[in-house]
Amino acid sequence: METSPEIEVTLYTRKGCHLCAEAKAQMAPLLREFGARLREVDIDADETLRALYDVDVPVIFLGERKVAKHRLDLAQFRRQLERAFRG
Repeated sequence: METSPEIEVTLYTRKGCHLCAEAKAQMAPLLREFGARLREVDIDADETLRALYDVDVPVIFLGERKVAKHRLDLAQFRRQLERAFRG
């Protein structure tokens, strides 16, 4: 029996980020649909991440690839999840 790949989505965020909360809420139905796992990372807990993404949060990675920052294009995100799901 073949299993589908596990899809991990990483959301680089920080406390009080309204765009981050908006992106997370927008992604939630698609993450459920594709069985993807969300990993949230607070950039303020790591100096390197804070330096990389300070003014760019939210930053969203699908696996190892950055797929969005600031705002999420849901149609594009769906296509990216479909490609990742097919492997």
